[in-house]
Amino acid sequence: MNICMVGHGMMGVWHSDALKDRSDAVLHTLVGRREEPTREFAERYGYRRWTLDLAEALADPAIDAVVVASPSEQHAAHALACIAAGKPTLLEIPIAMSLKEAEQVAQAAETAGVTVAMCHPMRFRRERDPLVERLRAGEEKLRHVAGRFFIPRLENIGATGYRRSWTDNILWHHFCHFIDLASFLFGDVPVRRVQSHMSGLHERTGIPMECVVLVETEAEQSFLVHGSYHASFRLYDKLLVTDRDTYLFDILENSLRTREGVAAIEDEKTNCARVTHDFVDALRDGRAPRAPAASALPAMRIIQQVQDAWDAHHGARSLPGRPGG
Repeated sequence: MNICMVGHGMMGVWHSDALKDRSDAVLHTLVGRREEPTREFAERYGYRRWTLDLAEALADPAIDAVVVASPSEQHAAHALACIAAGKPTLLEIPIAMSLKEAEQVAQAAETAGVTVAMCHPMRFRRERDPLVERLRAGEEKLRHVAGRFFIPRLENIGATGYRRSWTDNILWHHFCHFIDLASFLFGDVPVRRVQSHMSGLHERTGIPMECVVLVETEAEQSFLVHGSYHASFRLYDKLLVTDRDTYLFDILENSLRTREGVAAIEDEKTNCARVTHDFVDALRDGRAPRAPAASALPAMRIIQQVQDAWDAHHGARSLPGRPGG
């Protein structure tokens, strides 16, 4: 299976590492934005060719599937281009930077009959699979989900130390992980209310740096995520409270704490590789991926409500990393 990778930042690295040792996947074409780093990455990972032109790559009949790991604001456009070319696609989170665009991507995939899988790694944690099975079977009831995400982001430098040429978004990117996980765990239970706070524009970065989202469901469940790009050190964890136990996932420490004690869990990169492998396996086996594009829409609806509340207070506008507003 010949793979086209779009983007070579941290997620381009993680997906390439996950694919390079598979006998049924070939790192065929790399698409980047700047010649020198694109060529260097392609040579380092053994891609057969590289280009700065996505349309050129998608026109190649040798390409069997695409992984979109480009900047967040390009995800929707790149996904739609892949769908139009008939190429099955693994799309990095978020699916889009607005609900309208997210719905366009999901609808286009369905209409064209093209597989679009989402990279939502929080759904793929093997340590959480038994709990998900119990929740779905009604053997355990979820009461509360909480998440914390605090990182220093006054400088536009990613987790790997790479200086980015694009700007991140705390709501549409990082909080999307948590909100999607809560939506996934709550299942079909309707949302009763969404409350939120997102700070005004920071004088140095030009983006909101803090965010808080609170969701209530009709089943008396609650979800809370809060975080800041202005933190002086990192905090990244998830807390699940059920009627049977409490599950604290510390992503930085790679640990899970329950009433039984503390156990080691897979690191983020290893867990993310499960998403990459599921995409290739789904195409090989002719099945749907575990996280199809349409399944991202419940989280997108919540995020759009938060964005709409911010727009109503501060005024809808284009922001660094979110053009068009």
